[in-house]
Amino acid sequence: MASRPPASRRVRILAAGGTIAMGGPSGATPQLDASAMVAAIPDLADGDHIDAVDVVNKPSAHLTLADQLEVCRQARDAARRGIGVVVTHGTDSLEETAMLCDVIHDAEAPIVFTGAIRPATAAGADGPANLLDAVSVANSDEASGMGVLVVFGGEIHHARCARKTDTTSLVAFSSPQTGPLGRVTEGHPTIWSRLPRNPPLDPPALDKLVHVVPTGAGDDGTLARAALDTEPDGVVIGTLGAGHLAPPLLELWAEAAERIPIVAYCRPERGVVLQGTYGYAGSEQDLRDTGIIPVGFLSPQAARMKLLACVASGLSVEEVRWAFRQDDG
Repeated sequence: MASRPPASRRVRILAAGGTIAMGGPSGATPQLDASAMVAAIPDLADGDHIDAVDVVNKPSAHLTLADQLEVCRQARDAARRGIGVVVTHGTDSLEETAMLCDVIHDAEAPIVFTGAIRPATAAGADGPANLLDAVSVANSDEASGMGVLVVFGGEIHHARCARKTDTTSLVAFSSPQTGPLGRVTEGHPTIWSRLPRNPPLDPPALDKLVHVVPTGAGDDGTLARAALDTEPDGVVIGTLGAGHLAPPLLELWAEAAERIPIVAYCRPERGVVLQGTYGYAGSEQDLRDTGIIPVGFLSPQAARMKLLACVASGLSVEEVRWAFRQDDG
């Protein structure tokens, strides 16, 4: 039987909706607030070091950027006071809010995101176990200074690496580039690797326009031109292989990169933009000779949240390049 580790810090549970807070006989809908989720778990309900706060209760596909920033600010502000934080969140956009939170998190106390695949009223609901595991990580000294983590299905992932890679598995999140950083077993977290933290940003609002524009074989630039016609503040672009584009498409994005930050991700889930393996037109060497900014192993959705925070914080193109350099490798 799992045993709860002794409390080393206070833990605040911030509820942001999602499946973990849903129930119903047919078609899950939001039902549970933060207090109800805690009350359903005896090991948490009896703890005097835990408090629960409702921030928003929506399916995560309904969250606005303002909602996400508010969740992240409340988590960061609590962590600044030495409180460990658990954010319960819908899995559809959990990785995006977690990435944003990691960008603005500037304290030592851990912030941990979790959620559920099965609604609270379903047979074998996974939310209680995930919440209990997340509290154990937020409460642990081992997680101090690690930034923002995602705890799901007994695994511990870093927010910068975590992706939802399965729609129905109880181990819905994985980190294709690094693998999990640790596990929670019988209520006790074990962390065996760490990622260096990025310098934090503090955007006043997420009121800028950043598109994600993928690419594929035969891309003639129609989607790219349509995106640029909206006069965005930045664009996250997909590349094939390890940083490759058709020459006319690369030329289009390179010209745009002289005006706004254009950051490039790799379509494969693992790997980075190469430095100099290929020399044909439109290869990674040509891309790196432009002003386009490689974002390494970040997913397109993670790169978008970081770029939104960068441009909303007033960073110049060169400052954005510096901010993403830590992910390019």
